[in-house]
Amino acid sequence: MIVGVGIEWLDVPRFEALEARFGERLHERVFTAGERAFAARKRRGHESLAVRLAAKLAARKALGLPHAPWRDIEVERRPGRAPDLRLHGEAARAAAALGVTRVSVTLTHDAAACVGQVVLESESRSGGRE
Repeated sequence: MIVGVGIEWLDVPRFEALEARFGERLHERVFTAGERAFAARKRRGHESLAVRLAAKLAARKALGLPHAPWRDIEVERRPGRAPDLRLHGEAARAAAALGVTRVSVTLTHDAAACVGQVVLESESRSGGRE
Protein backbone atom coordinates (compact mmCIF):
# COMPACT_ATOMS: atom_id res chain seq x y z
CA MET A 1 0.00 0.00 0.00
CA ILE A 2 1.34 3.44 -0.89
CA VAL A 3 1.65 5.63 2.21
CA GLY A 4 3.49 8.59 0.71
CA VAL A 5 4.33 10.14 -2.65
CA GLY A 6 6.43 13.17 -3.43
CA ILE A 7 7.66 14.74 -6.63
CA GLU A 8 9.84 17.78 -7.19
CA TRP A 9 10.96 19.63 -10.31
CA LEU A 10 14.06 21.79 -10.03
CA ASP A 11 15.52 24.33 -12.45
CA VAL A 12 19.21 23.44 -12.93
CA PRO A 13 20.40 27.00 -13.76
CA ARG A 14 18.72 28.22 -10.56
CA PHE A 15 20.55 25.52 -8.61
CA GLU A 16 23.82 26.61 -10.26
CA ALA A 17 23.13 30.17 -9.08
CA LEU A 18 22.71 28.84 -5.52
CA GLU A 19 26.02 27.00 -5.84
CA ALA A 20 27.73 30.17 -7.08
CA ARG A 21 26.32 32.15 -4.16
CA PHE A 22 26.82 29.67 -1.30
CA GLY A 23 29.47 27.28 -2.67
CA GLU A 24 30.84 24.61 -0.37
CA ARG A 25 28.65 25.82 2.50
CA LEU A 26 25.58 24.74 0.51
CA HIS A 27 27.15 21.37 -0.36
CA GLU A 28 28.12 20.59 3.24
CA ARG A 29 24.74 21.60 4.63
CA VAL A 30 22.55 19.78 2.11
CA PHE A 31 24.51 16.79 0.81
CA THR A 32 26.18 13.84 2.51
CA ALA A 33 29.85 13.09 1.91
CA GLY A 34 28.82 10.18 -0.33
CA GLU A 35 26.57 12.37 -2.47
CA ARG A 36 29.29 15.00 -2.86
CA ALA A 37 31.87 12.33 -3.76
CA PHE A 38 29.54 10.82 -6.38
CA ALA A 39 28.95 14.22 -8.01
CA ALA A 40 32.68 15.03 -7.95
CA ARG A 41 33.31 12.01 -10.21
CA LYS A 42 30.80 13.22 -12.80
CA ARG A 43 31.53 15.53 -15.71
CA ARG A 44 28.34 17.49 -14.94
CA GLY A 45 28.37 17.08 -11.19
CA HIS A 46 26.11 20.07 -10.61
CA GLU A 47 23.28 18.17 -12.34
CA SER A 48 23.87 15.18 -10.07
CA LEU A 49 23.61 17.41 -7.01
CA ALA A 50 20.56 19.25 -8.36
CA VAL A 51 18.65 16.02 -8.96
CA ARG A 52 19.60 14.81 -5.49
CA LEU A 53 18.17 17.99 -4.03
CA ALA A 54 14.97 17.38 -6.00
CA ALA A 55 14.79 13.84 -4.56
CA LYS A 56 15.33 15.16 -1.02
CA LEU A 57 12.52 17.68 -1.48
CA ALA A 58 10.27 14.92 -2.88
CA ALA A 59 11.10 12.68 0.10
CA ARG A 60 10.25 15.49 2.53
CA LYS A 61 6.84 15.74 0.86
CA ALA A 62 6.26 11.98 0.88
CA LEU A 63 7.19 11.78 4.57
CA GLY A 64 5.14 14.83 5.53
CA LEU A 65 8.31 16.44 6.94
CA PRO A 66 8.80 19.77 5.18
CA HIS A 67 11.70 20.68 7.47
CA ALA A 68 13.53 17.35 7.83
CA PRO A 69 17.30 17.76 8.06
CA TRP A 70 18.75 17.62 4.55
CA ARG A 71 21.36 14.97 5.28
CA ASP A 72 18.77 12.69 6.93
CA ILE A 73 17.75 11.90 3.34
CA GLU A 74 20.51 10.42 1.20
CA VAL A 75 20.51 9.36 -2.44
CA GLU A 76 22.91 6.45 -2.79
CA ARG A 77 24.11 5.07 -6.09
CA ARG A 78 26.15 1.90 -6.36
CA PRO A 79 27.82 0.94 -9.65
CA GLY A 80 25.47 -0.85 -12.00
CA ARG A 81 22.42 -0.29 -9.79
CA ALA A 82 19.50 2.10 -9.74
CA PRO A 83 19.63 4.85 -7.12
CA ASP A 84 18.42 4.09 -3.60
CA LEU A 85 17.09 6.47 -0.98
CA ARG A 86 18.51 6.00 2.52
CA LEU A 87 16.74 7.60 5.45
CA HIS A 88 18.51 8.54 8.67
CA GLY A 89 17.54 10.28 11.91
CA GLU A 90 14.27 12.19 11.84
CA ALA A 91 13.42 10.96 8.33
CA ALA A 92 13.92 7.32 9.35
CA ARG A 93 11.73 7.81 12.43
CA ALA A 94 8.95 9.35 10.30
CA ALA A 95 9.17 6.44 7.84
CA ALA A 96 8.93 3.94 10.70
CA ALA A 97 5.86 5.74 12.07
CA LEU A 98 4.24 5.40 8.64
CA GLY A 99 5.12 1.70 8.51
CA VAL A 100 7.32 2.16 5.45
CA THR A 101 8.81 -1.11 4.22
CA ARG A 102 9.90 0.01 0.74
CA VAL A 103 11.22 3.30 -0.61
CA SER A 104 11.44 3.91 -4.36
CA VAL A 105 13.21 6.87 -5.92
CA THR A 106 13.31 7.96 -9.55
CA LEU A 107 15.72 10.61 -10.84
CA THR A 108 15.94 12.30 -14.21
CA HIS A 109 17.93 15.36 -15.28
CA ASP A 110 19.48 17.33 -18.09
CA ALA A 111 21.14 20.74 -18.38
CA ALA A 112 17.86 22.62 -17.91
CA ALA A 113 15.81 20.72 -15.35
CA CYS A 114 15.64 17.73 -13.08
CA VAL A 115 12.91 15.74 -11.36
CA GLY A 116 13.01 13.55 -8.28
CA GLN A 117 10.11 11.29 -7.34
CA VAL A 118 9.74 9.25 -4.16
CA VAL A 119 7.15 6.58 -3.37
CA LEU A 120 6.81 5.11 0.12
CA GLU A 121 5.11 1.76 0.56
CA SER A 122 3.92 -0.25 3.55
CA GLU A 123 2.95 -3.89 3.72
CA SER A 124 0.22 -3.21 6.28
CA ARG A 125 -2.92 -1.15 5.95
CA SER A 126 -2.35 0.46 9.35
CA GLY A 127 0.44 2.74 8.12
CA GLY A 128 -0.04 6.11 6.48
CA ARG A 129 -1.70 9.41 7.11
CA GLU A 130 -5.37 10.22 6.74
